[in-house]
Amino acid sequence: METVRDQKKVQFVILRDESGSVQLVNPALRAEDEDAAAEPERRALTDSISALTGGTFVLVEGNLKLDERVKLGGLEVKISSLQVAGVAEQEPPIAEDSSVDKRMDWRFLDLRRPDANLIFRAQTAFEHGMRGWWVGNDWIEIHTPKLMASASESRAELFEVEYFDSTAYLAQSPQLFKQMAQPAGFGAVFEIAPAFRADPSFTARHATEFTSVDAEMSWVESHHDVMAMHESVLRAGLAEVSARYGEAITRQLEVDITIPEAEFPKVTLAEARDIVSGTGYEIPRADGDLDPEAERRLCAHIEETTGHPFVFVTDYDSSIRPFYHMRHDDNPALTKSYDLLYRGTEISTGAQREHRIDVLVAQASERGMDLEELGTYLDFFRHGVPPHGGFGMGLARVMMLMLNQSSIRETTFLFRGPNRLTP
Repeated sequence: METVRDQKKVQFVILRDESGSVQLVNPALRAEDEDAAAEPERRALTDSISALTGGTFVLVEGNLKLDERVKLGGLEVKISSLQVAGVAEQEPPIAEDSSVDKRMDWRFLDLRRPDANLIFRAQTAFEHGMRGWWVGNDWIEIHTPKLMASASESRAELFEVEYFDSTAYLAQSPQLFKQMAQPAGFGAVFEIAPAFRADPSFTARHATEFTSVDAEMSWVESHHDVMAMHESVLRAGLAEVSARYGEAITRQLEVDITIPEAEFPKVTLAEARDIVSGTGYEIPRADGDLDPEAERRLCAHIEETTGHPFVFVTDYDSSIRPFYHMRHDDNPALTKSYDLLYRGTEISTGAQREHRIDVLVAQASERGMDLEELGTYLDFFRHGVPPHGGFGMGLARVMMLMLNQSSIRETTFLFRGPNRLTP
């Protein structure tokens, strides 16, 4: 139950469920009325409606009627019976203007907002659209372990957990396991599942636990094959959101879900640096990687010149990419990799992987990595593996940008950050 307008001769109730809102009406019969004694059931109904508190769950029966004066779709229900199923306390702990941290404290109440409900319906449609593309193209969905004996990518940002008489780590990504599926002969795999990063960041786009969207496929010729697949998957997800909830999103969130007609633009990292420099901003990072401000400026330039909300940034320096990214034959200082930016923010990293065991060992040794610790991973490549590549993408970040939300806290069912483990 959302609100009650308790007038002298009539009561109006706005009832909301996951499908929307409807107005209920009850011609009130009170104790002071002359004929009240003749209709105790009607008087009891009036009294129970007067006692309702916002947020109370009720079961209602009544007669549906058309009334064009009613703003909620021109429909109204005249109440014949009302049963209280779950009583809400008088004063709710949060309001519409509560801070995001306060709302996160009471997330189960915050999620009652129609906007929040729509966000997660859109997320469901987005995942369904992506899955539909993968399944329709004969991909295999896998579910990889989230407990690992060693780091999945690096020892930085790892959560350690006790594991019987040893130590385990929460997976930062399914990278090693989705690559393992390639020598296993699976061909093309995907997963939508939790990942964990012990990253002490408090930004609007970081979390310590998040849902990662991952894909890996065999027989790629370069990272451009991965980008083509990535673009197709995103188009399928956006199309499903638009078809199912596009009108509601425009109406409630004032956001238009559009599927770009043109191919996603591509610029090399070197070109991206020049574009950003041309806007009067010098990237402060010593390694030359794009920082958030550079990402915003690059995307603003791409949108201004092409009208496109996406841009692939390709050919990253090998010094700022993982050891397993394949390098260009004619320039080993550059990798066959990319980041995908969307409306000013990086949402994904992808690459062709190095599948040749001798090259992989050399690149790991070059980084000073412990080859013994990498033993299980390196074994994947000792018995034949096809050329392959893939990407990993943060689901909540994509939804935040798609629906123009201020933070991934709004697009995460229950957010986890450096100072939040509840509810």
